Amino acid sequence: MGGPEESREARVRLPQLRMDELLEELQARLDAARGTRDRVHSLLEAVLSVGRELDLEQALHSIVEAAAVLVDAEYAALGVIGPDGRRLSAFHTVGVTEEQIARIGPFPEGHGILGELIRHPEPLRLAKISEHQASYGFPPNHPPMNTFLGVPIRVRDQVFGNLYLTEKRGAAQFDEEDVSVTSTLAVAAGVAIDNARLYEESRLRERWLRANAEITHTLMSGGEQGEVLRLIADRAREITGAALAVVAVPMADTDALVLELAVGTDADAHRGLVVPGKGSLIGEAFATGTPITSGDVSHDERMSSGPDGFAGLGPAVAVPIGTDPGAVRGVVLLVRERGRAVFSGKEIEPLKGFAAQAAIAIELAERRADAEEVAVLQDRDRIARDLHDLAIQRLFATGMTLQSACRFIDHPEASERVVRAVDDLDETIKIIRSTIFGLRARGGVGGSGLRARAMRIVGEAAPVLGFAPSVRMEGLLDTQVSREIADHVVAVLSEALTNIARHARADRADVVLTEDSHHVRLTVSDNGVGIPSEGRRSGLRNMAERAQQLGGELELSRLPDGGTALVWWVPVPAE
Repeated sequence: MGGPEESREARVRLPQLRMDELLEELQARLDAARGTRDRVHSLLEAVLSVGRELDLEQALHSIVEAAAVLVDAEYAALGVIGPDGRRLSAFHTVGVTEEQIARIGPFPEGHGILGELIRHPEPLRLAKISEHQASYGFPPNHPPMNTFLGVPIRVRDQVFGNLYLTEKRGAAQFDEEDVSVTSTLAVAAGVAIDNARLYEESRLRERWLRANAEITHTLMSGGEQGEVLRLIADRAREITGAALAVVAVPMADTDALVLELAVGTDADAHRGLVVPGKGSLIGEAFATGTPITSGDVSHDERMSSGPDGFAGLGPAVAVPIGTDPGAVRGVVLLVRERGRAVFSGKEIEPLKGFAAQAAIAIELAERRADAEEVAVLQDRDRIARDLHDLAIQRLFATGMTLQSACRFIDHPEASERVVRAVDDLDETIKIIRSTIFGLRARGGVGGSGLRARAMRIVGEAAPVLGFAPSVRMEGLLDTQVSREIADHVVAVLSEALTNIARHARADRADVVLTEDSHHVRLTVSDNGVGIPSEGRRSGLRNMAERAQQLGGELELSRLPDGGTALVWWVPVPAE
């Protein structure tokens, strides 16, 4: 047993040990409080940082970055839920490089764990992703991920998207405090997203108002129809972020529409194309008088611009020019690049107002043309009336005077000259009367134009061919091409399509009819078996003779991919 001294030392050490333990516990609590304080401070900074952003895309990226920093996650992403409520329409990431994204492939659409959070918008915390029953697996070249935390983001009680966080640094898994902090950030993110959306909508309305004012000014300044339609197409394409804008107008005496104007990607390939009124996206919008959308025009059977006409393009909307189905003047088609968002209802509404501006433009142009025509006709009537009432009467009176004076002329040669002058006056009166008749005749060029006649021939050939050929027309076909040449063009087109139906065994044909002030050129190509070496060639001979009679030529060639190209051209006489 120890002495009294040892007992006294033991009693001193016991309180010292308790004090050390208490100090260590106090230090731990202080560290925890300091950590909590720092985390709250970081959360407040993140909320303020996110709330300052007014650009929606930048706000979403800031939210992802803030979430990754707050919970110390190696990877973070924000998935925006699409209009259908089942798939992701956008995906913003942090922690993955551009090279890694390129190797992984397309962004996820919402399968597996990501889809689980879409179906059940509640916080989800996992120690190992692969052990969850909804796990879908990762694509090749995807970095390994185990721990997971997912939190929904709500905007005005609607689920906007989800925050996805993986691979917490220095810990086995995300804890409840991480869930709490991320959920708090998600609430602030919802407010920030709502503010950015409202700001974006106000900016968009401002741009539409400016564009409407510009178009109204052009209209009131007497701008031509083509100028106003081009302005409408340009502004609509710029504001909606479309890659291509097309304006289609109906063709006379047919149910087809011609793409009168095109701006943007591959505009030249679309300008002048003719689309059917039935079975096409543009035709449906024209017939119903309501906007028609497409998620991907490159795979939409209602688009008929050729196999590569819409390569690289995706979402589209066709908006009728005018609201009454019986008085629709045309259609505005806007197409975005593939991968871009589909046209939403909020975007289509101002487009309808824009299309109404286009209807006003066409209406004003037609009224202006009618007024100018009436003015010309009235002027012609005045000239005809003056010629009849003044010029003819005076010439007639002069002729009568000369005839009366002829009796008093004794010189034979002088008398003969007077008689000849009276005959000349009679001929002049006949010419003036013919001119008066021409001035008062109100009819223009008789019959249908070449465009409409060519479309009828193509339409009549479609049932025999088993498919509808694509048609493209350019130039002043109805005004610069004479009736005689037009008759030959229609006959050659009919013969060419008949030959394809009888002999080519083709499933595609393309018709291109152009006029360039010097020549009118008809090209008919197909993907059939080509022209046989033996067989009747009377049809080709007739087409060649027609061209030779008018100073032109017929050319036949075999296409590299199979099929035949027929080119028939003749000169257009200068006016």
